[in-house]
Amino acid sequence: MDTLGPLLGHVLQAGPPFDPGGVDPTVGLGGGAVGTFLSTLVVGALLLVLAPAWTRARMRGVADNPLGSFAYGLVALLAAGIVIFLLFVTIVGILVAVPLAIVLYFAWVVGAVIAYLAIADRFVAVDDDWAIALVVAAALNGVLTLTGIGAVLSFCIGAAGFGTLLRA
Repeated sequence: MDTLGPLLGHVLQAGPPFDPGGVDPTVGLGGGAVGTFLSTLVVGALLLVLAPAWTRARMRGVADNPLGSFAYGLVALLAAGIVIFLLFVTIVGILVAVPLAIVLYFAWVVGAVIAYLAIADRFVAVDDDWAIALVVAAALNGVLTLTGIGAVLSFCIGAAGFGTLLRA
């Protein structure tokens, strides 16, 4: 009677072998696209309700100088990444690095939403009704999440928005 095999199976929680044929990449991509769509919609709605003048000013900034905003955002992102890495290397700096990374992540999200709103404003001309532009911005971000090359373009749009947010 072999009691060691089932005991090790329960202790190590060994499951059935991995089946790569059972992995469905569309579930992950679809979930990511829906999450991106909803987060862009919610953050954009909050920005337009809580700070409409500030949001529109940032949108004009990214629309007026997209390459400068992109370059500024990319350099700032690289510098922030190096600083966060160096803070993690010094064990004491972890207490500063984690909150800094969280703040920079939220700044990236807000900047990306502002950039997508600026693009959506170019697609649909809206005067005071921002609901259509907000849905177009969220749909654009969600659709870009579905494609491989869209991730690169989405990163560039996010960097431009991030740069505009930091330049203000």
